[in-house]
Amino acid sequence: MNAAAVNLLRFLQIPKQCIIPIYQRTYSWTDQQCELLWNDILRVGSNNNIPTHFVGSFVHIQDNPAVVLAGLPQCMVIDGQQRMTTISLLLLAIANEIKARGDEFQVNESTVINSNYIINSYLINQNEQGNDRFKLILTQSDKETYLSLLQSYPTPTDYSLRIVENYEYFQDKLKEVELSEIFKGIQKLMVVEIALDRTVDNPQLIFESLNSTGLELSQADLIRNFILMGMQPDLQKRIYDQYWYPMEVLFGHAEYSSYFDRFMRDYLTTKINRIPNISNVHKEFKYYSSSSENGEIESIVADIYKYAKYFVKMVLGKETNQSLKAAFESINQLKVDVIYPFLLQVYNDYQSEVIKEDDFLEILNLLESYIFRRAICGIPTNSMN
Repeated sequence: MNAAAVNLLRFLQIPKQCIIPIYQRTYSWTDQQCELLWNDILRVGSNNNIPTHFVGSFVHIQDNPAVVLAGLPQCMVIDGQQRMTTISLLLLAIANEIKARGDEFQVNESTVINSNYIINSYLINQNEQGNDRFKLILTQSDKETYLSLLQSYPTPTDYSLRIVENYEYFQDKLKEVELSEIFKGIQKLMVVEIALDRTVDNPQLIFESLNSTGLELSQADLIRNFILMGMQPDLQKRIYDQYWYPMEVLFGHAEYSSYFDRFMRDYLTTKINRIPNISNVHKEFKYYSSSSENGEIESIVADIYKYAKYFVKMVLGKETNQSLKAAFESINQLKVDVIYPFLLQVYNDYQSEVIKEDDFLEILNLLESYIFRRAICGIPTNSMN
């Protein structure tokens, strides 16, 4: 492991490509985190007595020297993607605002800052072709949205809400300030760059211990990392493309983590016959998946995906059968979360044709009536004993 304090803009200027691995969380900063960063940049940019401002760490897996000699260096990002993505969005917004104003500004005797300078220095590897042109490659959920903004292409239909919202946040903020002051602030940003050696360091343990972005790692983040990080790249990509990314789409990109944490608690309840604490879902999953009788990790992920489809149909209103959808909506209004592990099992029986649709509907109606009677009698519904 090598660590050093570096200037963020100088780090971005070096020709390379920072890749967010598929096991990383999707981009999740909100306007609250953007506002904190914005205020820090504005403060240091307008104060000549502040020489630098530290904004956190940037942890990546060091590229194999043979790969570096063969082409563009690549950094597999373990921590720091939220800050790097946000600052890239801010730099892009500055470049486009300069272009919109038909303006440029000088930061020293030799450097004039215009739109092309920012894009070619910090966002694009101008001497590369194809995918290598881009200094930052995000996860599949965010990649196309970010690249569409960078290239001034139409926004994808299934766009990343956080990417678009935060870019627009900076667009609005920049209209109120001197661009040179904001750029001076960005010039003062410092990070601690930590380069890991894959043969010596354990990226998974380091990932689980890091939480420097201001957003606590969700159980979904930790479970995805645990499943994918230890796999060979080909298997990792296949598992992600075939199971994990479709789950992210099912739950919805912006709501994925909160719903997935709840779903995994219900899923594990069906497997271990007790309800794990929502904050311990990751630990319970590690224990469950490491038990030899539970099978290979790929079969477990396939099973999770199967049950996830049941969950979103019941809880998120995606059931296409109108009779079942109406029954689920009635049960959801009762807000009794403890029944969903049972419902997941019943839905699996229905899907496996162990029970018929009429039987499923009868079970749902009986369950709704039972919960309603308990509520009328003042019996707590947080336990179905």
